[in-house]
Amino acid sequence: MRRRTTFTGPTTIALAALLAVAGCSPGANLPPLPDEASSAYSLGPGDEVRVITVGEDSLSGDFHVSDAGNVAMPMLGTVKAAGMTTSQLSDEIESEAKTRSILRDPQVSVEVTNYRPIFVLGEVSKPGQFPYQPGMTVLTAVTVAGGFTYRAIEDYASIVRSNGKTSVEGKVERQSFVRPGDVITIYERHF
Repeated sequence: MRRRTTFTGPTTIALAALLAVAGCSPGANLPPLPDEASSAYSLGPGDEVRVITVGEDSLSGDFHVSDAGNVAMPMLGTVKAAGMTTSQLSDEIESEAKTRSILRDPQVSVEVTNYRPIFVLGEVSKPGQFPYQPGMTVLTAVTVAGGFTYRAIEDYASIVRSNGKTSVEGKVERQSFVRPGDVITIYERHF
């Protein structure tokens, strides 16, 4: 004959409360953030780029991508940059220089000199805005923000990432790569 164990009274309530709290960890139910590690970096507002035009110093220099996503260049005026890779922006500048008959065979190269900042919120010692460095992970971003507090959930975080048109929030592991402009949230554990 099989004996059944039943829980009654305070034991049942304590067990139910423990299971409820364990299943309600902040951010645990977020979908995973789509992986974009293989995609090329797209420029956005706040980035700074260096444009080098061979044989034309007036089309060379350091330029800021405006809030509207444009770069203001001498002789060319406003050139759209947001959402483009550096090679696409290079091609666009070459095309504009040809179209306006400024140069017959322009050779342009573009590189990022300063990336948009990242933002780290929640259970870190010094939440705030920090400069992005290529190759950053969630863990290195937390380190720059002074490390985890004693209340932090250290296994995962959330990132809000914008592609210029929409934003998406997802759950990430601590070794996940960060992109410029990301907003990282480190959650507080309940106990």
